[in-house]
Amino acid sequence: MVTTNPACASPPLDLPVTARSRTVAARDILALTKPRITLIVLATCASGMAMAPGELSWGKRLLALLGTTLIVSSANTLNMWWERDLDGLMARTRMRPLPSGRLAAPVALAFGLLLGAVSLPMLLAVNAITAALGLLALVVYVGVYTPMKRVSTLALLVGAVPGAMPPLMGWTSVTGSVSHTGLTAASVPPAVQLGGVALFALLFIWQVPHFIAISFFRAKDYALAGMKVVPVESGERAAKWQIFGYTFLVVGSSLCASGLSGTLYLVAASLLGACFLGLAAYGLRAEAGNRWARSLFGYSIVYLVAILAIMIVDRSHVWF
Repeated sequence: MVTTNPACASPPLDLPVTARSRTVAARDILALTKPRITLIVLATCASGMAMAPGELSWGKRLLALLGTTLIVSSANTLNMWWERDLDGLMARTRMRPLPSGRLAAPVALAFGLLLGAVSLPMLLAVNAITAALGLLALVVYVGVYTPMKRVSTLALLVGAVPGAMPPLMGWTSVTGSVSHTGLTAASVPPAVQLGGVALFALLFIWQVPHFIAISFFRAKDYALAGMKVVPVESGERAAKWQIFGYTFLVVGSSLCASGLSGTLYLVAASLLGACFLGLAAYGLRAEAGNRWARSLFGYSIVYLVAILAIMIVDRSHVWF
């Protein structure tokens, strides 16, 4: 049965054609930024900021969050511009603004470059290290990860680097440093000195089972587009074992990050991690298929949101 998505329904016919056209164009331009992904990334940046010791004015906090939002939106827009031909081959992406022809490629390119150009001065106004990390993430995501997806499955690990950068950027926006806080050892526990790196590591590893699960139940689409993903290149069994192995590392890294919070986080991370690992282990069964992969993909999002939220809540009981 074919249903109509209310978000895609035509505007009322009594609207002027120009108003309708502008509404559609604005919606298409916004879609280039991948708003849902950008929102999740923004949340991880805010988490890094919330976990970091030190003080930062609300003005600079807003600049850091807005700058991060814009630079991530720039990366997503340029990625969609670059991959518009591949998107036209996949069922889930062929109706995007560029492959469908609703939006011209030069418009998307100009918009993506503009977002990047506007975001960098904002991040630089926060501090140089945060701006440098943002620029690095943009260059790696667009210039390395995007073309590498057609060449090797290792693109996943390369793409995980910019994907894990926002929480570290949130951290450095407050501390001004990646490896230390600039505060005295007496005021900050030793385990917190590398807190930004711990958050980066957690997000970096988490992306691997998360994305392999997506590519598992969308393997046909990726194969049609010629993208090199584990289930297509190495088979489903290899994909399942990689999901299990990286999930084990995710849980381990989440427990290593317990030094940033307290007992509540440690207990919650252990329980949530046990469920995550159990779900990954279930996938090793021969009969586990797309339904299992979708379940693991969904749980991975719940897991990440939950442990970051609990980490932030528990933080105040440890440091203050």
